[in-house]
Amino acid sequence: QVQLVESGGGLVQAGGSLRLSCAASGNIVRINTMGWYRQAPGKERELVAIMTSGDSTNYANSMKGRFTISRDNAKNTVYLQMNSLKPEDTAVYYCNAEILALGSYWRNYWGQGTRVTVSS
Repeated sequence: QVQLVESGGGLVQAGGSLRLSCAASGNIVRINTMGWYRQAPGKERELVAIMTSGDSTNYANSMKGRFTISRDNAKNTVYLQMNSLKPEDTAVYYCNAEILALGSYWRNYWGQGTRVTVSS
């Protein structure tokens, strides 16, 4: 079984920073793209940032310059450094990864989500 476990969410004041982590575990053969999505109350889930195995990145426009995605392939972990946080960044942040597991096929996996609350 493959699992994605996020950590690092919490409550922060506007202008502050948080760092999210997401570790993939299980019978993993290979990981392709890893990334972050978020879902605010009453809104659809949206892309925050993704990073391929070749280190190419893609950010949502509203996060460019404030958020930085990185990954440690040896640890099967992806990070999201969030700076200059705004109240509108309040959401549940979900980790996503394309993973080839042993005896399986390429699949998208989701973490359980970590809540980020930015107070004004």
